[in-house]
Amino acid sequence: MRIIKKIKSFLIFISVVTLFFVIYFISSTFFEPKAYNFFVQNFSASKVGSEDIVLIVIDDKSLSKIRWPWKRELYGQIFNFLNEYSRTNVIGFDAIFRVKDNENENSDIRFYNDIKKIRNLVVGFALSIEPTKDTAYNKKFNNKFGVQYSDERDKKYKSPYKSLSVYPEQYFNAVQYAGSVMTTPDMDGYIRAVDQLVNYDGNLYPSLSLRIYGYLNPSVNLKIKDKTVTTNMTPLKIPVYSKNKGVFNNIRYYRHLPNSEYSHKTFSAIDVIESYEALKQGKEPIISPHEFDNKIVFVGANAKAIAVNLNDVKKTPMSDNYPGVDIQATNLDNILHNEFITLSSFNQDIITLIILLGATFLIIKYSSLFVSISSVAAISVLYLILSAVCYRFGFAVSVITPLTMQIVMMTVAYSYRFILEGRNKEKIKNAMGKYISTDVMENVVKNIDDVKLGGKRAEVTILFADIRGFTSMSEKISAEEVSMILNEYFSAVEPIITKYNGVINKFIGDAVMAIFGEPIQDKNHVSNAVKCANEMLKEVAKLREKWIDEGKPKIEIGIGINTGEAFVGNIGSEKRLEYTVIGDVVNLASRIESYNKVYRTNFLISSSTYEKVRNIADVIKISDVSIRGKEKKLDIYEVLRLIS
Repeated sequence: MRIIKKIKSFLIFISVVTLFFVIYFISSTFFEPKAYNFFVQNFSASKVGSEDIVLIVIDDKSLSKIRWPWKRELYGQIFNFLNEYSRTNVIGFDAIFRVKDNENENSDIRFYNDIKKIRNLVVGFALSIEPTKDTAYNKKFNNKFGVQYSDERDKKYKSPYKSLSVYPEQYFNAVQYAGSVMTTPDMDGYIRAVDQLVNYDGNLYPSLSLRIYGYLNPSVNLKIKDKTVTTNMTPLKIPVYSKNKGVFNNIRYYRHLPNSEYSHKTFSAIDVIESYEALKQGKEPIISPHEFDNKIVFVGANAKAIAVNLNDVKKTPMSDNYPGVDIQATNLDNILHNEFITLSSFNQDIITLIILLGATFLIIKYSSLFVSISSVAAISVLYLILSAVCYRFGFAVSVITPLTMQIVMMTVAYSYRFILEGRNKEKIKNAMGKYISTDVMENVVKNIDDVKLGGKRAEVTILFADIRGFTSMSEKISAEEVSMILNEYFSAVEPIITKYNGVINKFIGDAVMAIFGEPIQDKNHVSNAVKCANEMLKEVAKLREKWIDEGKPKIEIGIGINTGEAFVGNIGSEKRLEYTVIGDVVNLASRIESYNKVYRTNFLISSSTYEKVRNIADVIKISDVSIRGKEKKLDIYEVLRLIS
C-alpha cells in the first residue's frame, strides 16, 4: 500500500513538473517576446536618437524626381557633398553592391573615383548560407577588412554562413572600410538584437556600426568574452550573447521624432543631391552642408513604392515598419553612449521564479482565499512596476513568464488544497459518522449555512432496544469483555437500522434509540421500523448461539416501538447542538420497551404503531397496561411474527 502511495505521489510530482515546464516553454517562447515589445516601446525607449547621428535616405520624394534604378554616380554626389562641403566625422553606407552596372559603366567609374577620395566612408556587406567557389576572395576580404580582436570565449561557434557578398573589383579597391549590415530576426520575425560580430570562415567581422566606432577610435582592439565585448582603450562594454551566427546584443531603441518614422534626424537624398548641384553653381543649397558638420551620417534607402523594391523596413518592438537604416544608426547610438539592453540571465530568471512561486505558495498555505488572491494580485502589480523600472534602465527581465507561472502555481496549489480538503472532510465525515448518524451529518453538511437551533413537528416512529440482564452480566465478566460484546452487538444491529431508513439517535449504555421518518423522509417508516426490529431479533439470536459456543453469557434483547408526533431538530446552545427527537412519543416508546421485562416478551409495540402494521404483523394484545406518567391505561401489543 505504501509503495502504491509513493508511486502515485511520484507520478503526481512528475505531472506537475511537466506542466510547469510546458507552461514555461510556451510562455517564454510565444508570450514573452510580445511583452518585451510592449515594455521596450513604453519604458525602454525613453528618448529620441542622438543629434550627433543623421540619416540621408533615398525616399519616395527622391524617386519622384529621379526614376529608379539610379546611376551610381548619384551616390557619389551625396558622398562628395559631405566630403567637399561639410566636416562630416564618418559616413556609413547601408547598401551592398554585388555587380557592375553594365549599362552605365562610365557612371560606375565616376562613382569609384569619387569614393576613392573619401577616407571616412564605411560600406556594408552581407553574408549568405549559399556556398562560394571563390575561396581566394575570403582571404583577400579578410586581409583588407578584418579587424583586430581577441576572442576569449570558452566555446567557439561554427558559422552557418558559406559565402559573403562579393564586391565588383573596382568597388573593392576603392573602399577603405566595411562592416556587416546583417540583422537576424527572432522566431516571430522581429529584430530585437543586432549581429554585432558575424562569424565567417573562422573570422569575426564587426557590424557596420561597430566598424564605424572602430574608425572613430583607430587604436581600439576588441576583446570578446562570453557575456561582454570591450576594448583595450575605451569604456565601451556591450552586453552580448553568443550563437552559432556570431555575437549578438539587444538593441535599445529610441522614440520616433515628432511626425517622423525615424528616431534620428533625416534628410531626403534628392535634397542633398540638388544642394550639391546648387553649391557647385554658387547657388543657395536646399540643405546647408553645415547640418552635417561633426556628424555621423548614414546613407540608405527606404522608399515605399512597391515597384522599385526599396522599402527597407523591418519588424521591431517599436514598429512593424521600422527603417533598416535607422536600425544601423540606433546600433551606433547605443555603442557611442554605452546604452544597451541587458537581458536577464537564465539563473536570474530562475531565482525570480523561485521567489515569486515561493511567496505565492506561502500566501496560499497560510491565508484565506480572499487574502491570497488579493496578496498575489498585489505582488503581480508590484512585479510589473519593477519590470517597467528595469526596462527603463536598460535591463530586460522576464515579465509574462513569472506571472504566468504564478497563476499556474495558484491553480495547482488550490486544486491540491481542494482535493486535500475534500479528502480530509471525507475522513472527518467517516470519523464523525461513528459518533453521530451519517444521515444527520450529511443533512448538516447539505445545509451547512443554515445550521441553527430549532426544528419542526413531524410524525416519527421511535425504536428502543435494550439488552436484558446487562447489569448482572457486567458484574460477572470483565469490562473489556463487556465492551467487546457491546461492540459486536452494535456493529450487527447498526446496518439493519440503516437498511430500513432508520437513524441511530444515540447509544445509551446497552440501549439503542433509533428514529424512523426523520431526517430521512420515508412514508413507510412505521412498517420499516417493525421490519427492522424483527430482523434485529433474528440477528441477536444468531449472535447468542455464537456467544454461547464461545462461553459468553446468554443475551436477550427487548424492543419497544411507538409512533406519533414529535419535535424533531436541533437543541442545545449556539455553540453545541444535538439533533434529536423530543416528545411524549419518545418517552412512551421507552416505557413500552421496559414492559418486555414484565411480560417476559421481546417485541412490544404501541396501539398507534399497530394500527399501521396490522396487515403485516401477527400480535397478541396486552390490555389495560399502566404506563408511568399516563393517567389512562393503554393497550400494547406483542409482535409474534411478521406475516408478509
